[in-house]
Amino acid sequence: MDALEKYVHDFSEPEEKLLHELDRETNLRAVAPRMISGHIQGRLLEMLVRMLRPRRALEIGTFTGYSALSMAAGLEEEAELHTVEVDDELEEFIRSYFDRSAHGGKIRLHIGSALDIAPKLGGEFDLVFIDGDKREYPAYYRMLMGDDGSKALVHSGSVLIADNILWSGKVVQPVAHNDRHTQALLEFNRMVVEDARVENVIVPLRDGLNLIRVK
Repeated sequence: MDALEKYVHDFSEPEEKLLHELDRETNLRAVAPRMISGHIQGRLLEMLVRMLRPRRALEIGTFTGYSALSMAAGLEEEAELHTVEVDDELEEFIRSYFDRSAHGGKIRLHIGSALDIAPKLGGEFDLVFIDGDKREYPAYYRMLMGDDGSKALVHSGSVLIADNILWSGKVVQPVAHNDRHTQALLEFNRMVVEDARVENVIVPLRDGLNLIRVK
C-alpha cells in the first residue's frame, strides 16, 4: 500500500472486523485473492446502497462474499440481496461468513450460472452489481435489459454497477485475438455508452466501475 492509498484508507470509515478477517482469509486461501472488493470499494458499495435504498438487489459473482456483505450492511431490514456464484467449491466458505454476519439474513446465495438463475428469481431489481465472468458481461447486460427476448430484470431508475471495467488498463492497449476477457469488456462498455435507455459514468476506482442508471 503506497502513501496515498494509505491516506485514503486512514481517512475513510474503518473496515468492519469480520470483513477484515474475510479479506485476510481470502488472501490466504483463494486462488485469485485480488478479485476481492476490499475495504474502500466495499465501503463505496455500502454507501451507494444506503443512498439508493433498493428493495431488491442482485449480485452477479459472489467470490468469497466481501461485496455481498458490504451491500447487505447498507440494506434496510426488509430488503434482500440475491447473489449468484458459479464456483460451487466456494459455497461452504461463503456461507460460513454470511452466517456470522449480522446482515447475513438479508442475503440469498445461489450457486450456478447467473444467466440461468437470475431470470428465474422473479420480479425486477433496483440495484445490480456485476462482477462475474468478464467474458459474459455483454450477455449479463442483454439479460438484465431484456434484450435476449425475455422480460427485463431492471426498471426505470434501476442502477447497475459493473466492476473491473478497465481491466488493468488492457481496454486501451492492443488486444490479442484470443483475449476474450478484454474483448468482452470492450463490447460491454460500447453497448452501455451507445444505449439510449441508460446513462453512465466510468469511475477509475481500483480496476474501474461503470455506474449505469436506467432512464
